[in-house]
Amino acid sequence: MKRKTFIVTLLLFMIFMNSSMLIVSFITLRERMAAERETVLAEHYVISSGLIGDMQAVQNRGGDVRESMGDLMRTYARYSQKRDNAFAVSCEGDWIWYSGNTAPAEDPGGLAGQTDQSERMVFVRRKPEWQLCVYGRFPAPFQEYGLWYCAGLSDTFEAWRGMKNMLFTISMTVTFILALFLVKFLDILFRPLREISAASRVIAEGDYHTRLPVRGKDEIALMAEHFNRMAEQVESHIKLLQETADKKQQFVDNFAHELRTPLTAIYGYAEYLQKAPAAEKERFECTQFILSECGRLQNMAYQLLDLAALRELKTEVCSIDSLFQRVREIMQVKAEKSRIALFFSGSGEYVIGNTELLITLLSNLMDNAFKASEEGSAVRVSAERKEDKVIFEVKDQGIGMTREQIDHIKEAFYRVDKSRSRAAGGAGLGLSICDRIVELHGGSLEFISEPGRGTMAQVILPGGEEETGFTTS
Repeated sequence: MKRKTFIVTLLLFMIFMNSSMLIVSFITLRERMAAERETVLAEHYVISSGLIGDMQAVQNRGGDVRESMGDLMRTYARYSQKRDNAFAVSCEGDWIWYSGNTAPAEDPGGLAGQTDQSERMVFVRRKPEWQLCVYGRFPAPFQEYGLWYCAGLSDTFEAWRGMKNMLFTISMTVTFILALFLVKFLDILFRPLREISAASRVIAEGDYHTRLPVRGKDEIALMAEHFNRMAEQVESHIKLLQETADKKQQFVDNFAHELRTPLTAIYGYAEYLQKAPAAEKERFECTQFILSECGRLQNMAYQLLDLAALRELKTEVCSIDSLFQRVREIMQVKAEKSRIALFFSGSGEYVIGNTELLITLLSNLMDNAFKASEEGSAVRVSAERKEDKVIFEVKDQGIGMTREQIDHIKEAFYRVDKSRSRAAGGAGLGLSICDRIVELHGGSLEFISEPGRGTMAQVILPGGEEETGFTTS
């Protein structure tokens, strides 16, 4: 592109420059020819006037004008030799006198026939060289005579050629200087395009951190700004795709790992029952373990189905009192089995959401709190309205978590304490389901915890007013 622009621009300039010089040179030549024509006409007039006076003097003395023409023209002949010009005198259709060795090539009769006594003929001839010629007839009583005067144009054309060569030399010099300037100018002009091309190539190779410098406020700067914005969007999308791919791969890896442990145990105990002679008690223990692991697999499958099914949400105005009542009924037996005290606080409030999903949300959060708590501790569930939001909190007095553990707690199959969770039958999907439920409700789920000081799960959801029968979808 740069080379094409350089060639086209330089070619157009050369055409314009040389055409201008050619026009100037021809205008100058025409002006010089016009000046030369006036000079030749003036000299012809002076010579013819003087010659007519001499001819009258000869005639007054009774001499023969035709025979005296040679003597009369000697003075003018010397003038013509200095000026490198030529003279000729015609009479009745013949050249009766001429300077030089040869007579003019023009027919004097034809010249006389083309002019009258008040006009003079001016013409240019090329042979033997460029000359400007003037022919004029004399007035009465010498109307049969005519004077032919020829001035050489060699000096004029030579001066014109010199000037023309000088103009074209100037033109070539200016063109050369322009070429140097044009190379530098195009280099500056195309620098942003080179930067864009280089940045595009780097981005195409996978480096999405490249940005263009933004200089000034012109169209190039605007293009660079838009390019940077596009690069940022591409980098953001690529990063998002990479994170999504990493999460999917991590999900598959974790799922495969979670399947391998119970399947290995089931296969091992089944093989033992098949091949080894075992007492009835051992057979019962083996089948119990196989059933337990099958239950884990079944629970994992149900949780995966729940996670996959959370795509659409039908909401309604839910009473928090009713939610707490149902959650208490569901979790009370497990709390008593784990010897953990349950406390609920907050009443008379409403929240916009799906009742069954909110029950699942609170149950899963409480179940995780039970798993992290020791016997004799307490789990507290509360609800509070702040402006147009309702905040649920589930607090335990368990082992707590580090900052790094909190960052991964919502990932599928992630466990803070793997041995404890497996022993309790957990698959590591509960908080992933909770996070998805909160996301569908347009809320947020956060964890506040320190090792050894327990954990608080905080759910912030849109609030609602008490309206019987009100539903949205």
